[in-house]
Amino acid sequence: MLPSGSYDAVIVGGGHNGLVAAAYLARAGRSVLVLERLDHTGGAAVSTRPFAGVDARLSRYSYLVSLLPPKIVRDLGLDFRTRPRPVSSYTPADRDGRPTGLLVGGDEARTRESFARLTGSEREYAAWRRFYAMTARVARVVFPTLTEPLPHREELRRRVDDADAWRALFEEPVGVTIEETFADDLVRGVVLTDALIGTFADAHDPSLKQNRCFLYHVIGGGTGAWDVPVGGMGALTDALADAARAAGAHLATGHEAVRIDTDGRTAEVTWRSRDAEGTAAARHVLVNASPAELAALTGASPPPPAEGAQLKVNMLLTRLPALRDPAVDPREAFTGTFHIAEGYGQLAAAHARAAAGALPEAPPAEIYCHSLTDPTILGPDLAERGLHTLTLFGLHTPARLFARDNDAVRAELLAATLAQLDAHLAEPLAGCLATDADGRPCVEARTPLDLERDLRLPGGHIFHRDLSWPYAEGAVAGPWGVATAHPNVLLCGAGAVRGGGVSGVPGHNAAMAVLTGGHAPH
Repeated sequence: MLPSGSYDAVIVGGGHNGLVAAAYLARAGRSVLVLERLDHTGGAAVSTRPFAGVDARLSRYSYLVSLLPPKIVRDLGLDFRTRPRPVSSYTPADRDGRPTGLLVGGDEARTRESFARLTGSEREYAAWRRFYAMTARVARVVFPTLTEPLPHREELRRRVDDADAWRALFEEPVGVTIEETFADDLVRGVVLTDALIGTFADAHDPSLKQNRCFLYHVIGGGTGAWDVPVGGMGALTDALADAARAAGAHLATGHEAVRIDTDGRTAEVTWRSRDAEGTAAARHVLVNASPAELAALTGASPPPPAEGAQLKVNMLLTRLPALRDPAVDPREAFTGTFHIAEGYGQLAAAHARAAAGALPEAPPAEIYCHSLTDPTILGPDLAERGLHTLTLFGLHTPARLFARDNDAVRAELLAATLAQLDAHLAEPLAGCLATDADGRPCVEARTPLDLERDLRLPGGHIFHRDLSWPYAEGAVAGPWGVATAHPNVLLCGAGAVRGGGVSGVPGHNAAMAVLTGGHAPH
């Protein structure tokens, strides 16, 4: 059936936010059409089998869950679960010529002991406890506001009701607070990494974009914990697609929206498929794409260009590698986030070198093993043989570095990144890699330019643009943070206010704006 005719809402893009909006609107009795360019829904939140002949269903792009409100799961009746990771992180190090590291998680006694073993005193652990008690207080206040009408800055500040926390997170560069709070370079780096996921910035960047990234990473779920999606990230978007269809939404894959015409009251979306073209009329259009794509569809001036700065690597191993640090079991180290080359000084050096146009000499990255927490993503034979996945996310590699030769620079960066990991292993990672049906190592790497090509993320930016503060800053955000210059066209993707990450928040808020009539620009 061709997606023609008239609808209450046409949603451009079938990523997780578009599916959330579709499910909410359809459940409210609205007629909904979702136009998705690719032959499947899910966007960046998908599970795939990337290695030929290997039954391992990996979260190909996005991979952990923190910002998805339980409210959305309950409201939509989703068959979707997450599991906590028993270990938060492990960061290997060399101190005085001996391999050691910092293990956070397991239990309080283990964590305290690990801090003392690394730093030689109780000071850093006490500072760690105070710092994250502060972020937890902020999280409990801020996280519930993400699915409420957008508060103004002063209203949110009153709710937080903690002048020191507000200064540390919302007003001064996060590097100031990190340096005031912690003395150990490695501990400082572990804290800073949450400010740099998909965000190319120094700890003292005056724009505070690193603070915004840090804030979203510590408020998720009201706790800041990052959990594993059972069945992989595709389990979430499959459940969302099922919920939208069950409620009556029409999901048209293989149909690309190419233009939006609107007079502010009604709209028409022109679409193109492999063998047809057509239009669909709508009272509202919700755009689950980037602000740059929104501008292109409506003929508006484009926003400032975005630039991603990450390397995503998926791997499959025959076994977990042994560590040089004898005090930590690899099963613990890789269950949480395994930090490499992420000391505070190393992060600053990597940023400075990348800003000067060169690949970091010691590329920082973080790694974790999904299958240790959730083995369901592996076929029975792989699980029985003890195979495991590894997911790697590299920092401080802006898209500009790949412009001269994406394939060559990708290979160079991958080799340099894995060399940083090998420095902390008792055996080379290459000896642990599984091979696919064609005998090739099971390694898949994606640069910002790859993400721009495959998913149309502008500049490969995983958040579509720099993250916003979770409060109103004027402009045209409207009462839900999703309004555009056109009263009946809403932005429901990661580039909306309070967008970014796998949250469903922009999709929920755009649906609420339609259902409550709260979608006019300020």
